[in-house]
Amino acid sequence: MNETTVKHANVKEGGAKEAMFSVHAVPDEISTAARNTRKSPQYGHPAHTELASGTGPCRQCLRTFDVGKEKRILFTYNPFDGLDPYPSPGPIFVHETPCATYSPENKFPDSLRLLPLVFEGYGKDRWVAARERVNDGAAEASIAKLFDEPGVEYIHVRHGEAGCFIAYISRL
Repeated sequence: MNETTVKHANVKEGGAKEAMFSVHAVPDEISTAARNTRKSPQYGHPAHTELASGTGPCRQCLRTFDVGKEKRILFTYNPFDGLDPYPSPGPIFVHETPCATYSPENKFPDSLRLLPLVFEGYGKDRWVAARERVNDGAAEASIAKLFDEPGVEYIHVRHGEAGCFIAYISRL
């Protein structure tokens, strides 16, 4: 999995503790396979290419789409692949043309801060142990709060309106 390390320092909102975490975008091999074959790499379902009619975001670079200007590929993706045998596929978008995998500047991706987000904290056996809505862009405080929960092992970032998977966050 492509790993991006985000070092979070001095989170003080609401007394949340400092959190160290990594943001994982969709792996390059998944995006590349979808671009090359126009199929879902995990399922073989046909992928759909379209001019962006919404902001997305791209699950590889974690940037929102430039509506009406960029082409994107929609395909089925299981974010739990390798974590659990029970599949939970859903739709995701990537840019039609190759893009750089998200590389942080010691923070959560700025373009995602503008979106309504839900952070789902998962525990053992893929159980949702905690959930946080992030509507104000305060991602680091929400991540710290979720990782403060004893049962949370990792976090999924999901779009707060569409419910689609965006990224995976792990503790360092």
